[in-house]
Amino acid sequence: MSEALAPVAEQRLRVAVDAPQHSGISGPLDYLSVQTLPPGSLVRVPLGRRELMGIVWPGEPDPSTPAESLRPILGSLDGIPPLSPAWCGLLEFAAAYYQRGIGELALSVLPPQLRELDGQQLKLRLKRLDKWAAEQAKAAVPEGGVAPAAAKPELSPAQAEVLGQLDALLASGEAPPPLLLYGVTGSGKTEVYLRAAEHALAQGRQVLVLVPEINLTPQLEARFAERFVGRAIVSLHSGLTPAQRLRNWLAAHAGQAELVLGTRLAVFASMPRLGLIVVDEEHDPSYKQQDGARYSARDLAVYRAHQLKVPVILGSATPSLESWQRANEGRYKRLALPERIGGGAMPRVRLFDMKALPLTKGVTTALTAPLLEALRKRLERGEQSLIFLNRRGYAPVLHCAECNWKSDCPHCSAWRVFHKGDRTLRCHHCGFTQRVPSECPTCGNQDIAPLGRGTERLEEQLQEQLPGARVLRIDADSTKLKGELEAQLQAVHNGEIDILVGTQMITKGHDFRRITLVAAVNPDGALFSSDFRAPERLFALLMQAGGRAGRDAEQAARSEMWVQTWHPEHALYKALAQHNFEAFAKSQLAERESAGLPPFAHLALLRAEGRSAEAAKGFLEAASRWARALPEADQVLIYPSIPMSVARVANVERMQMLVEASSRGALQRLLWHWMPELQALKREHKGLLRWAVDVDPLAI
Repeated sequence: MSEALAPVAEQRLRVAVDAPQHSGISGPLDYLSVQTLPPGSLVRVPLGRRELMGIVWPGEPDPSTPAESLRPILGSLDGIPPLSPAWCGLLEFAAAYYQRGIGELALSVLPPQLRELDGQQLKLRLKRLDKWAAEQAKAAVPEGGVAPAAAKPELSPAQAEVLGQLDALLASGEAPPPLLLYGVTGSGKTEVYLRAAEHALAQGRQVLVLVPEINLTPQLEARFAERFVGRAIVSLHSGLTPAQRLRNWLAAHAGQAELVLGTRLAVFASMPRLGLIVVDEEHDPSYKQQDGARYSARDLAVYRAHQLKVPVILGSATPSLESWQRANEGRYKRLALPERIGGGAMPRVRLFDMKALPLTKGVTTALTAPLLEALRKRLERGEQSLIFLNRRGYAPVLHCAECNWKSDCPHCSAWRVFHKGDRTLRCHHCGFTQRVPSECPTCGNQDIAPLGRGTERLEEQLQEQLPGARVLRIDADSTKLKGELEAQLQAVHNGEIDILVGTQMITKGHDFRRITLVAAVNPDGALFSSDFRAPERLFALLMQAGGRAGRDAEQAARSEMWVQTWHPEHALYKALAQHNFEAFAKSQLAERESAGLPPFAHLALLRAEGRSAEAAKGFLEAASRWARALPEADQVLIYPSIPMSVARVANVERMQMLVEASSRGALQRLLWHWMPELQALKREHKGLLRWAVDVDPLAI
């Protein structure tokens, strides 16, 4: 046979494919290919009757599988550089740690549009990307041919000290430890991020900056764009269109984007020259994914930096107790910014004892007479105020005084919230919405009244009590439409608003210069929550909310934070009044250590959802019996199953079971042996709809 006709030897490849968790496929599958394809290449492969995108995965295929049982790949996506071995390593670690399939996780973090393109369409996108990159560079350089250098503010002594320590760590040539940047609100953490990014960019590296929520991205993006004129900056978050997300991802993957700003998903951005990771507001629960692969972007950022031997900066005024404890143990290096820029004072905290007010009608309301008086004084001086109430809607529930009917949700074990704007009763869990009834559905009484209050009702009461005041409400209901949030925040910055009312959306990261009064109304609920993390979250929220006041050094001296509470003697409020995060952290960590809770123990939650509570409970009890029989069981504690705090959502009953271990390794070993058995148990329990394991759960 002539050489030209000799058959090309087929090679075996490992390919990670997106197979759902219940399929039992957790690792890459073997395929045949006539091409030699490097690991990280994107390919199309058959799986069952479907055709899927897959990633050629590093590692050796199984030689014992007969070649005739393997299927050939259908083609590869040329023109796009392979994903790096480091990226594959990050995904492999995340999949193993959070107990998900490699392919399921790896394919889910790629832009959805990438899966839909063929080679020709991809070439067209890459051409457009080159054009976009050229336009970015051209737009950055004015007629004269030199990009203007952005003016840099003068560093405070504390900032200079922190940056000096950062430089020394980078110059040492060793892998730097994670850096916990603990700085009070308004102390100039963003400037430290900007200078650190400047150093990384000067070395030809890329920078990844993570923020907890989409609504903080435009503000930070503007700061970075202003400083780094001529540098390609892209953002990655779920608010982008599919085409924008693909373009931004490709720009980062090709190394054209030098700065990537994004929410938790961006921790998986493919960046070949990554030289610095910044996690802003590292304590924020939004960094934890709450469905699918329940990963923590902050923890993965720390792992990714360790893997690449690059610095990671975790910044917060109220660090998570996990990070704080790691700094106490010397595993993280703590850098402190103890004072506000310009030497401005922190707002004075006034704990307002609701029990001390005379018991007249209406005193239990959010708007007490002294608070209204304080708001009037701010209005007279032309200053802004912020009122924080972490409950949207008009009232949490409608109530009939005759028969005690309440507006419960027929599909969930929760109340439907009254929204006065569109006169609806809306369930915030399943979305079930109805018009407000004109009379009580049970007894026909026409006098049904709202109980409690949400931001919508607070806004209405403020307009009644302070006629002429310009009141604005910012919450998830008032910012549904694209661009609404940006426009509303701009109105606050421009001084067009006197009183801002809102949920936790307005307490994080915003630099409001004219606010001199922040009032937290009804914050006590979290003090008595069954979730051991509730006090930590409340303290962080109130510290962040207070940090919105007095950011202008000239007004700082007369800035105040009011906390209206029935429990002013509580240790949490005492620490808050002194802005003493360290005292609060110390007492909380002592409590957690004595109770054997994180960060001194490691947890996983097994959640089950069934058509009936019995079905979910039956699955969890069978899972518990199986786990107890494992040799690893003597190092873990398996608690009995209990209903979740909202036990029924959309007619699905939800139960959970907590697993606790004193060491991370013991927990991971148990989970590794347990997972295949859980797949089998699901098939035996017919009434079970879904199950999931949540490693390092945040909400319990």
